[in-house]
Amino acid sequence: MDLNELKQKLDSISSELKSKVPKEAQILVESQTVMIDLVLDMNTSMNNQIESLKSTLKDLQETIKELRRQLGQNSKNSSKPPSTDGYKKPRSLRKKSDLKAGGQKGHRGANMELPHEPDEIRKHLPKKCETCPHLTECLASEHVFSCNSSRYVVEPIISTKVIEHQCIVATACPRYEGKLSGEFPSEVKAHIQYGNGMIVLAGMLSTYGAVSLNRIHVLLSSLMNVRISTGTISAMVESCARMTKPMMEQIKTLLTQAQVVNFDETGLSAEGKLHWVHNSSNEEYTYQTVSPKRGSDGMNENGVITAFDGVAVHDCWLPYWKYDGVTHAVCCAHLLRELNGIKELEPKMSWPEKFIKLLLKMKKAHEKAKNDGNGALKSEQISKFEWAYDEILATAGIECPPPEQISDGRRGRKKKGKTRALIERLLKFKKSVCLFINNLKVPFDNNQAERDVRNVKTKSKISGCFRSLKGAQNYLTIMSYLSTARKHGIDAFTALTAAFNGRAEIILGQGSE
Repeated sequence: MDLNELKQKLDSISSELKSKVPKEAQILVESQTVMIDLVLDMNTSMNNQIESLKSTLKDLQETIKELRRQLGQNSKNSSKPPSTDGYKKPRSLRKKSDLKAGGQKGHRGANMELPHEPDEIRKHLPKKCETCPHLTECLASEHVFSCNSSRYVVEPIISTKVIEHQCIVATACPRYEGKLSGEFPSEVKAHIQYGNGMIVLAGMLSTYGAVSLNRIHVLLSSLMNVRISTGTISAMVESCARMTKPMMEQIKTLLTQAQVVNFDETGLSAEGKLHWVHNSSNEEYTYQTVSPKRGSDGMNENGVITAFDGVAVHDCWLPYWKYDGVTHAVCCAHLLRELNGIKELEPKMSWPEKFIKLLLKMKKAHEKAKNDGNGALKSEQISKFEWAYDEILATAGIECPPPEQISDGRRGRKKKGKTRALIERLLKFKKSVCLFINNLKVPFDNNQAERDVRNVKTKSKISGCFRSLKGAQNYLTIMSYLSTARKHGIDAFTALTAAFNGRAEIILGQGSE
């Protein structure tokens, strides 16, 4: 019986008593009725307060849970970079292998080799021979000493080569009248200038090496014994960007024609403001641009995803889903980190651990099929994985149901929280999560893109911000070129040198050394 029903019953009893008792006693009945009404009203008010306090307590519990989740975040259970982990090493997601430590059977070693024939030979005689009076006589003979064994020491030679260009004048030519004068090559413009080798070295150190301009100045000045300013070094880097820029459009076109492309974005400071590097890459090509915008505007400026109709691998960030001309594939490595975070925060829930095991089984099956040379997984194998997928999420729905409607008269529902949000994401994007087992050309994760933007973060840590947006784009132009070159087995110095020699296309395997 609720309070309203009780009040109605008491009112009925009071009315009945008033009709049966004397007039003097009716006053007492009325006073008792007033007291009962007052108690009932107080009880109602207290119940409302209790419900309000319960709601507040639940909200506070959710807040505490969220704060604990944030405090417990690291690179293994969230999208936070490893640099934020501090001194406490997070628990690795990698399972312990049964293999022994070190190189495995059949592994080709990386033994040191001589780069070329010795430039200098130093002979070490027996100690007693060094003070022997017959030493000169023995050295002159071919039969006294012989080399028992040799050892080699490889030392760097750090020096500069100065090439003098002379303009020759023929003052008394027997064939032509007057004086004949030679001409300097078009690239030799100043009385003293740095050659392409020095420009390439500075550009490589600034970009691929992630060294600051000031440190490049110190390195070149001390090691090469050249007086070079940071302004000159900056101009050298810009020159490298100018020579590699023509390849950018070609790389961009090749990516738009590819079957699978990885997309990612990361922050970069330029002109004192936060800008965003937009990366489009795969196993063969890298294309990076900078924009003040992180979302669709920046992606559109990059231009790859807008002209692309293949499989786009990304971290499930919302703006990527606006592009309906591509087939979306979700990075499962990001999902593993999120699931691991929920497992640590919600130890009573069983579904996160089950889903982690499922994803790893799917990954193993994907890798085995590729290694075996199969074009796809068996249909029954795919069906089994997808059935398990649905079963685990059904359990997740029981362990973490949708939030209830707000009961205090306000519109909407209570916050769903990170766990429920992930469950709904897994339900909504099941096809994109499972795409890598349906198409073996699709990778399990988006690590390719993350590897390609790693140098950007390294550069930011070592060198700080870029003073200009142009400088930031110059850096990304060179890095796109060098990253593509590395993917085709060409080292950075060779690739940049080729660009200055008019053979930049060798990074695509389209030219010869």
